[in-house]
Amino acid sequence: MRVLIADKFEQSGRDGLVALGCEVVFQPDLKDEALVEAINREQPDVIVVRGTKVTEQMFDAGPIKLVVRAGAGYNTIDVAAASKRGIYVSNCPGKNSIAVAELAFALILALDRRIADNVITLRRGEWNKKEFSKARGLFGRTLGLIGLGKIAQEMIPRALAFGMNVVAWSRSLTPERAAELGIEYKASPKEVAASSDIVSLHMALKPETKNLINAEVLNSMREGSYLINTARGEVIDQDALVAAMKSRGLRVGLDVYANEPTSATGEFTDPIAQEQSLYGTHHIGASTDQAQEAIAAETVRIVREFRETGNVPNVVNLARQTPATHRLVVRHLDRPGVLASVLDAIKGEQINVQEMENIVFEGAAAAVARINLDNAPSASLLERVRAGNSDILELDLIQLTAK
Repeated sequence: MRVLIADKFEQSGRDGLVALGCEVVFQPDLKDEALVEAINREQPDVIVVRGTKVTEQMFDAGPIKLVVRAGAGYNTIDVAAASKRGIYVSNCPGKNSIAVAELAFALILALDRRIADNVITLRRGEWNKKEFSKARGLFGRTLGLIGLGKIAQEMIPRALAFGMNVVAWSRSLTPERAAELGIEYKASPKEVAASSDIVSLHMALKPETKNLINAEVLNSMREGSYLINTARGEVIDQDALVAAMKSRGLRVGLDVYANEPTSATGEFTDPIAQEQSLYGTHHIGASTDQAQEAIAAETVRIVREFRETGNVPNVVNLARQTPATHRLVVRHLDRPGVLASVLDAIKGEQINVQEMENIVFEGAAAAVARINLDNAPSASLLERVRAGNSDILELDLIQLTAK
């Protein structure tokens, strides 16, 4: 199996892939047309990326079977284009949760104590204890979490250790689950914003979360409160954010931006970087040695499973629900040609197989096949199938209920 690593990647991960017997091509600076050319030249089965964009053109350049995002978010990969071509997209969820939570708290503390401004002033040779002796402190303050995945859940014990109260909202959070976590449930992002001194964002970027933090949410925040975003830049309406920074005195810590450079170094001309109440970092949330080693190990595990079993851990682009309306259950003797005869008959009525599995009983004398179909076979077809093959012991047709 040939693996092209088109991004920065730990040596331990590269060694692990080689140990699996993979042929590894490590070209961490590839992007855009150069990556298309490399795929065409190297003909990889697997591509491993971190922040590098993977486009439809790249899928057409070589025999790619799997793209591994060496991290959690996968919005830089054209998942729809991969799905159309039967290419797996996988990620490494949860492996960077502690690292990102640590950075989120670093931004909170930096905003509260104005650490960056302190450093800049000292480097200019100025001493201004009078100016920088003004801080609110975190003890007794309320941290609001919007989104409650693995990273946000790492925020909770850290906030409680600082003596903070925690409120949260996510689409999946219930009051009962909030109580189990020792936090307070809120019914909407707006409610979180209105009741918090600090709001921290932890949502994946999806169509329903793009610009979720809009003017209405931002204008619900308390005057002078803090907003932290270590998720994705596009979850915030940036124009509304800048306006709220000016009108409501919001102080903001950002690690992510809607218009980030695609390379590790380069110009950053986004005007928001010039806002005096912004503390910004360079999308480094996952960039600790601990996190990257864990991600490398998970990437190796994903490739190993795929190579040895054909299964892909953490796959993100399999259909949650297919168009199947009926299931044909075939109990049969485990002999050559049995299922072929069933599938040929189904094809004859222009019915499409959506999913199929065949389970063999101990001794390999008999098996049961479950075949999900996008339409119901006719009664006459089922009768012909039964009568036409003595190795078929029983046929049952089940109508599937919508989920």
